[in-house]
Amino acid sequence: MTTLLLISLVSYLVAVNQASLINRCDLAKVLHQEDLVGFEGYSLSDWLCLAFVESHFNITKVNENTDGSFDYGIFQINSHYWCNDYKSHTENICQVDCQELLSPNLLSIINCAKRIVSGTGGMKNWVKWRLHCAGRSPSYWMTGCHLA
Repeated sequence: MTTLLLISLVSYLVAVNQASLINRCDLAKVLHQEDLVGFEGYSLSDWLCLAFVESHFNITKVNENTDGSFDYGIFQINSHYWCNDYKSHTENICQVDCQELLSPNLLSIINCAKRIVSGTGGMKNWVKWRLHCAGRSPSYWMTGCHLA
């Protein structure tokens, strides 16, 4: 009986943990629907690479930085500049509550990411994108994904 209860609890925790992850191809479909193909010169592969290197496709990831700011969501958008976390000083350039960037529908985080990419530096605003995605041929990110 105790073993069955323990197995059930572990299964539940694994399911809850996985609920915040989005499949790579499902993300590609959402990004395609939101017109990110070629947005500011970036491919869907660039966006998928960004999501992977920043959050491993975890839509609810929150990371605390050494300066006291936080990074939110699948693209790890920083609270100091882009969203309001009500914890520290923010410029809130995207005019959005940081918690909205964790929404499963992804619209708030996509709109904020578009704003970031439209500005100076584009995707180079993300250090991990510069280090792991920029200048590479990332076509494998779309392998097996059917957008139709």
